Amino acid sequence: MTPSINDSRRKFIRNSGMATLGFMGLYQFMNPGLSHAKPGLKPAMGYGPLKKDPAGILNLPEGFTYKIISNKGDKMADGLYLPGLADGMGAFQGKNGRTIVVRNHEISPDSLEHSGFGANNELIGTLPAAEFYDFGKGILPSLGGTTTFVYNEHSGELEHQYLSLAGTIRNCAGGITPWGSWLTCEESTLRKGEYDGKLEKDHGYVFEVPAQETIHRAVPKPITAMGRFNHEAVAVDPASGVVYLTEDRGDGIFYRYVPNSPGNLHQGGKLQALAILGEKSRDTRNWEDSEGPVFPMMKGHKVRWIDLENVTSPDDDLRFQGFEKGAAVFARGEGIWWGDKEVYFACTNGGKIGAGQVFRYTPSEFEGRPEEQNAPGELSLFAEPNDREILKNCDNLAVAPWGDVILCEDHKHPFLVGITPEGALYHLAENVGYASELAGGVFSPSGKTYFVNIQGPGITVAITGPWKS
Repeated sequence: MTPSINDSRRKFIRNSGMATLGFMGLYQFMNPGLSHAKPGLKPAMGYGPLKKDPAGILNLPEGFTYKIISNKGDKMADGLYLPGLADGMGAFQGKNGRTIVVRNHEISPDSLEHSGFGANNELIGTLPAAEFYDFGKGILPSLGGTTTFVYNEHSGELEHQYLSLAGTIRNCAGGITPWGSWLTCEESTLRKGEYDGKLEKDHGYVFEVPAQETIHRAVPKPITAMGRFNHEAVAVDPASGVVYLTEDRGDGIFYRYVPNSPGNLHQGGKLQALAILGEKSRDTRNWEDSEGPVFPMMKGHKVRWIDLENVTSPDDDLRFQGFEKGAAVFARGEGIWWGDKEVYFACTNGGKIGAGQVFRYTPSEFEGRPEEQNAPGELSLFAEPNDREILKNCDNLAVAPWGDVILCEDHKHPFLVGITPEGALYHLAENVGYASELAGGVFSPSGKTYFVNIQGPGITVAITGPWKS
């Protein structure tokens, strides 16, 4: 007898209980929600003014230090080179105080300068073709994917790193799961046959990478039921197993995936798009030329979810299908993170001046089940400063152990920007060394270390200091 979805959900919650406790342990002191961002930066709400870095790389508050723990081109434990264009990351508890971090690489097939196989892909033969999602006929293999590194917080040293997923394209962001894996997303909709016939597979999918200390290559199997589109990031509700997904398009929509068997994403499920209840195809972007009224701050909007069909469409048209059916439209959905009982996501180009927005979605207590029609989830906009001195082009985000949302800016002069539970904004760090975005910021499970990438030069940094508790 095939188990019901409700039976599977109960089994998921029971089996992932310990993993969920570990996952949520980082957030046990969180406040239940954030108020909207108030105008102006308030350094006193953070850690005080930023101090000039003598090395000229990263300005931090008093008492904080950083350490560059890896660089593009470093020789890894598996004999390959560390690829470039590091992006989204997820951190997991390892053994004996170690942290396991899975890291994305946003690389296209022809970006050989960032290849982990050498400047001419000369090490490509060290991996079996079967370990690549797209081997590119052995001529132009897809160079995106993930690396995993193991960091010892006691010694402050990166112990080893290795390639953990091969053959994907432009792995931008992703999300951690309660069961100990990283969901990595392709920000690409390239088709089989492109690059003069060299690509062997369609792209635009989500892949699952187990977080492991020892060298292990993930099976490069796309979770096709989660849709084919210009993926950015995902977040998993540890209670229901529902997965939320952002789309990096100026006319993107916001998705959720309701798995048939929570925790077993390859077993199929339902892909849906968010719509505002009673408002067809609502524009949330608040651009000056946006159609319809301004999407207001801090007003909860009840939602409904629209079923999507033909989710692996070759035409990159899921957002059009959703919009025609009434889905809300967003301005480049990017970073997303599960908080306490809600999910936060950034829209890089939202707002009147296109400098960024942050939304909060609070699920129904019956999320993904028929009963949610009687108690729908709610979407609210709680950050839209419309001042580039405060926030510009927010991208990846993570929730800190003490409840603040920490945003990475995608800009040539980027900051790490914090938003407190009271709604005040502050600067946590300033990249003064490289004209490159900050990406993938994430806290270790202990909350002692914040890892972040400086994407252009391919640097990963570990930041420590007197974090709030």
